[in-house]
Amino acid sequence: MSWTYPADIRAFVQKLWDRGTLLAALVRGGAFAPLKVPLKGPTSSELSERFTEVRKWIGKLAGSEKHYRIEWRQVNHRIIGSNEIPVEIWIDTLEDALALIGKEREAELFLDLLELTDEQQPELLPWLAKRPLRALELAGEWPRFLAFIAWLQQHPRPGIYLRQIDLPGIHTKWIEGFRGVLIDLLDLTLEPEHIDAKFTGAAGFCHRYGFLDKPLTVRFRLLDPAISWLPADSDQDLTVTADCFARLDLPVRKVFMTENEINFLAFPAVSDAMVIFGAGYGFDAIKEARWLQNRAFYYWGDLDTHGFAILNQLRGLFPHVQSFLMDEQTLLSHHSLWGREDRPETRPLTWLSDAENTVYDQLRLNHWGEHVRLEQERIGFGHVRQALDRLMGLA
Repeated sequence: MSWTYPADIRAFVQKLWDRGTLLAALVRGGAFAPLKVPLKGPTSSELSERFTEVRKWIGKLAGSEKHYRIEWRQVNHRIIGSNEIPVEIWIDTLEDALALIGKEREAELFLDLLELTDEQQPELLPWLAKRPLRALELAGEWPRFLAFIAWLQQHPRPGIYLRQIDLPGIHTKWIEGFRGVLIDLLDLTLEPEHIDAKFTGAAGFCHRYGFLDKPLTVRFRLLDPAISWLPADSDQDLTVTADCFARLDLPVRKVFMTENEINFLAFPAVSDAMVIFGAGYGFDAIKEARWLQNRAFYYWGDLDTHGFAILNQLRGLFPHVQSFLMDEQTLLSHHSLWGREDRPETRPLTWLSDAENTVYDQLRLNHWGEHVRLEQERIGFGHVRQALDRLMGLA
């Protein structure tokens, strides 16, 4: 039976609640146009064939008629005579709609949020109208949001770490946990000149609003024993900020970059050279080091599609970068050590050389097998030394 029952009416109103429609009406001052509820009742033939069921159906609708209104129509039927049948159902007020699904308390809480927001940050009212259910979820945190916004309005682009904010209940973990919401709210309430729009997303939060962020760092080793920054008998393994690295202009002629930490630590001694510990995709930490443009620069990544994609990205910043041990001979000579690559890259890579593109295409097209990869740390160390000797002209 597909007739409309009280449960269907409540389900109809619940959908409006779930879409935020009812709470949004509160932002508009409670403006609410009467709602016509879809009503499906008995057909003319069902009136006579199932008259007993029709009477029960009418009784259930009329018996629950506390928060909705039924409009009736007199029906003259040749068999059962004259009867009044429900033809329309209306919910006349927002209060009735809320009561019908038991959301009066939530609505009162939302009204409290509205009043507080209207007093302190009225620019946020459109956000409340757009995301009322999310605002209701955040009701317990809302005073903190308003306090944080007010503080940042008074201290635009403060130039301090989040840890240094001294507000009750507001700490670094709290801010980091709500960065997505805070971005929405701050963009509505701060002056445009106090927002650096080129920084987006959670990762760009600090720079977007003028806080200090954890500095990017570069880790490198000096490979020539003749170049010492630390005591001569210690490994020249150093970590500096990206800003410091950009200004170093180190006395080396050759720079290597490898993605594997053990490869980085075990990289053989090479005259006039250094090795940088890479970090996969993204080279923000070294992109300002213009002095690298004047050095022979070699990248050693995994022999798989993502290794070539990372090389491609690096070459977009440093076009003169050469690949190291990322060739077909190295791959085929280590066949017994091949692994399988998860979710390989398939897009064209525009910064690869012809030889690199050939290997990349054969990998992504499964020329040697499905999802073949050779991780850089699987390459024999003797093979590494021989490649370095050839590169240095010693073999």
